[in-house]
Amino acid sequence: MDELDNMSEQEKLKAENDFLKMKMMLENGAQFENNQELNDISASLENSFLKNVMAFEKQFEKRTTTTVFDKIGQPDHFSPAENLTDNEIAAAWVKLQKHMRKHGVELSVISPKVTVRELYRFTTEELFEYEIDDIDMPDMISGFVYDEFYPDYEMENTNAAIDDCIKLILKKPLLEYVPQLAKNNLQLNSHSSLTDKQFKEIINQFKEAYDKINLTHIDASSCTIEETTCTVTGNYTAIMQIDRDEIHFNNTWKVLFHYDDEDGYWYINGVFIDGIAF
Repeated sequence: MDELDNMSEQEKLKAENDFLKMKMMLENGAQFENNQELNDISASLENSFLKNVMAFEKQFEKRTTTTVFDKIGQPDHFSPAENLTDNEIAAAWVKLQKHMRKHGVELSVISPKVTVRELYRFTTEELFEYEIDDIDMPDMISGFVYDEFYPDYEMENTNAAIDDCIKLILKKPLLEYVPQLAKNNLQLNSHSSLTDKQFKEIINQFKEAYDKINLTHIDASSCTIEETTCTVTGNYTAIMQIDRDEIHFNNTWKVLFHYDDEDGYWYINGVFIDGIAF
């Protein structure tokens, strides 16, 4: 009697899953870690996942492309943005979003400055012509982010200055990494021509002088961009403690960025925190 005849449905699925994983390892060099959380998922769910991955790889091997417009069925009922009134544009954008999601395409946005009219205009005038891999999988979404096409550098640099710079400096744990920090020619208050290593060493010496550093408030007051330079300024309030003595700080800060044309990236090259003696 065939061994499969004595197996339960679950056992048959597990056997098929083992076969599929072996096939993927041999044909595509796939690797499967022995993760207990992954082992706990049902055999049927794992089976669906493996088959979807194999179907994706098979379609991807063909390397055929299409446009977003073709992928969503070449709709002809979405009017140009310029022909829609302010009252009509919101409803038109909702309909367009629903239509795209139905065909596996989605556009999101991060910057709060981007209007519904601009999202609709960008989609119908630019995104429709964008070329993508022609892969058709159940529940698969081709996701786009408006900000990747039109970055809001003012918002991005302001957030980076606060969250990835000043907050990291004015907190007790030693500084290990500043995401957008330049490698050389850095400024830190009165210090200049620093390497990133020297920059971190000076900050950590400052941190080690205090038992506690509590940043109680921080905000941004301005962001100015001029060609390849950006200056973000703001205010901060902090309490630093040595033994039982507390020192209160209520002052301003400034972070300077430089845009690298080759990398297409903004790097922090200057940090000035008034009231702090680094």
